[in-house]
Order: sequence, then structure tokens, then C-alpha cells
Amino acid sequence: MFKIIIHNVSKKYDYEELIKVFLNPEEFYVELPQSLDEELSKSDLLKLSEHSNNNFQIIEINTCCSDDKNEIKAELYNKLSELTGERPPWGILTGVRPVKLAGELIEKHKNETHSILKGKYLLSDEKAKLIIDTYLYQQRIIGKPLFNDTGIYIGIPFCPTRCLYCSFTSNQVKDSEIDRYLIALHREIDYSATLMKERGYCGESLYVGGGTPTTLNEVQLKNLLSLIDRNFEIEKLKELTVEAGRPDTITLEKLKILEAYGVDRISINPQSMKDKTLELIGRSHSSNMTREAMKIARKVNIPVVNMDVIAGLPEESPKDFEKTLMELVDYGAENITVHTLAVKRASKLIEEDKDYHYKQGKIVSEMLDIANDILKSNGYTPYYLYRQKHMAGAMENIGWCKNDTACIYNIRIMEEAESILALGAGGISKQYYPLENRLERVANVSNYEIYIERLEEMLERKNKNLFIK
Repeated sequence: MFKIIIHNVSKKYDYEELIKVFLNPEEFYVELPQSLDEELSKSDLLKLSEHSNNNFQIIEINTCCSDDKNEIKAELYNKLSELTGERPPWGILTGVRPVKLAGELIEKHKNETHSILKGKYLLSDEKAKLIIDTYLYQQRIIGKPLFNDTGIYIGIPFCPTRCLYCSFTSNQVKDSEIDRYLIALHREIDYSATLMKERGYCGESLYVGGGTPTTLNEVQLKNLLSLIDRNFEIEKLKELTVEAGRPDTITLEKLKILEAYGVDRISINPQSMKDKTLELIGRSHSSNMTREAMKIARKVNIPVVNMDVIAGLPEESPKDFEKTLMELVDYGAENITVHTLAVKRASKLIEEDKDYHYKQGKIVSEMLDIANDILKSNGYTPYYLYRQKHMAGAMENIGWCKNDTACIYNIRIMEEAESILALGAGGISKQYYPLENRLERVANVSNYEIYIERLEEMLERKNKNLFIK
């Protein structure tokens, strides 16, 4: 058990997140001498009671009265690295958006950015180069948004089954419940689109996500896209994405509807092409269903297909992962997103094994190296990247694209330099203030039944807080 004493700070959170990259949360307790009045969490009290004999190994961080958070984190990183023999490649970074940081540094420091990322933030050479190259690629292919550009997200919080690792808003319900939800969603779309136009904002990209939007039947899907077209003028958007996602929800009739309404991007997300894995994680499709879904997708004129894979799934070897990835490359998927498994608190997997993501670190690192080699050699370029809590090996998710087919919405949501209108249960809208370079979040409730009941409240939140110049 480790007692980690950090001087000259008042909040634990950022430091605890860094410590968790090295140590299991059950293995340490953080003490802040300057904040003795800070309330102890239940977990800290439990650790203290279990080690009442003061059987702690002490690590003390005191950077000569410095209040520089990054300096303190660097000292902490170096001591933990010395203790464990590990040097995690993301250095002291624990945030979601490292590419955004790279962009900010490039704007201020130009060619010095790489050395700053390595020296101040302790990134590996590889990760520093990755985020710099990703940012520069983004700027080359899409540039900065206009001041009144808006990303639009429409959430469909339904799936055929719930995956073992999932913590998203995802429900398994009858068609009658989906119809009830869609009535409320249609009202929010009408209201919000009118508000957006009245206040002079324009849709740049629109992303229908979930859940799994193709859980909707053909009539529901057609009605939704018709409403989107009337309100957001699809032909004026730079991009329209529908996350088909689950292969078992994809039919030729549904994809023809998407094609008819100008959808230019879909996702077909196998996560793995190993049937045993799919069964273990609670997917209701087989690898053959993925193959059939791709055949169907190529029969319609939707230009870009994205396919998702996950590194670190239960009982998968690097060879299994490589086999999945090679099959996706052979399909000619224009985008491939390589996710590192993140074990969230609300998922079934963490109930079964709370330490799972700690155990998978080395195998995931090997899988990501395989992905890097395969995708680069087949003409794919990293176009966006983000990180999450509880990721195996504290690694990252990377979206790869061929022939400059990057998803604008994905880049903008990570860039945080554009307002986002998010509709439906669980949607988090964001008002961007360019002069201050900040966002204000305007959230909808996550539970779809409560969303229906409190819809008028959601609309009023948007009226008061969105599309303000």
C-alpha cells in the first residue's frame, strides 16, 4: 500500500488520474498536507482502516513550493516510473484531447512543440509525433470552422442488445416505445432547427448516433431523415453520417433509405471478427453478418464506410486482432477506427473484473502497434484521436482514413472550437464562445423516458443557452 503525499496542491483529482496509470486504485492513498480539511472519500477511509498499522510505503512530492500543476505531475510521474519501472507513453497527460493541446502549442511555439511535448509533458517521441501530425493533417483537409458553423448530433438511444463493456445510453425496448421517443425527438428537432436559423447559425455536419440508429425500422428511419431534411437542408451540409453500427440491424432497404436522403457516411462496427469474442461481449451478430452487411453496403451509393475494432477484448490474442483488422482492410473500408477497450463504471465487464483494464496493458500495446503497421502500410492516415478513463494500458482511440475521407464531426467534437447542437436523450449541446475560446455545456437528461416527460424543460434550456453570439 502506498501513501502518496503531495505538497502545495488543494485538489486530488488530476494527480489521482495520473497515479492510476501506474497503480491500481486499491493500492494507494493520496494525502494533501495543505488541505487537511478536505473530506476523505469512503474508499480512502476504507484503505486507512484496512492499514491502520500504518503499513504504507511513502512517496512524497514537494517541488520547492511550486504551484505549477504540470511540474508537480512530472515529479510524480518520474517517481512512479522509478518505482514501477514503467514509462507510460502519454507522459503526464490524462485528458481526453491531446491533439487539441498539440494545436495550442503549435499556435504558440511552432517548431518547438515536439520538444515541449517530450520535455514538459513527458510524452514518448512516438506519441508526440502522432498528435502533431494528426493536428496538421486536420488543418490541411478541413481547416478551422466558421464562426457560425454548428455540428449537429441526433441520438437514438436503442440497441438490439447491451454489450459487456458498454456504458452509453442504450436501451432494448419495443417498437411502441421507440415511437414514443421519436415523437419527442421530432419536436426537439423542429424547435431547435428553428432556433438555430433565427439566430444565424448553420449546420456544418450532422451525425446520427446512439445506441444504434438502424435499430429503427424502415418507416421510423425514413420519417426521421425526412424531418432532418426539412429542418437542416441536407444538401447544404458538408457531411451527413448515420452510425449503422450493429451489422444485425442493417438491411438493403434501410441503406437505400439512407442513400436516398444523401447520407454520405455510415458505420458498420464488428468490433471483432472472432465469433467467440462476439458471444462473450454480448453482441447479437456473427462475423458472417458483418460480411453480409458490407456486401449490402457496397450495393448502394454511400461513399464512406467506417468500421470499428476494439483492442483488448476478453480472450483475444494479438493474432486474433490482426486477423480482424486485415479483414476490414480487405473490405476496403474508407475509415477504420481502432478503439482501446475502456472499462467504464456502468459496464457489466467492470462488475465481473474491476481490474481488467490493468491486466490488458501489454497486450493492448502490442495490438496497437500491429494496427499502426497494418493501416499505415495500406494507405490509412490518423485523422482524429481521443483518450478515455479506464482504458487498457492508458492508451488511445484513433480514427484512420484513406484518401482524405475524414469525418468532420469527429474532428470538431474533439477540437472544441465549434458550437454543437445535440438532440435526444443523453445529448450534450455546447455553445462555443470564440473570443474567450471556451464552451458552455447544455445537457439533456440521459434516460429516454425522463427525456420524454421533461422535453419542454430541455427545449427551454436550449432557448436560454444556445446560439448566443
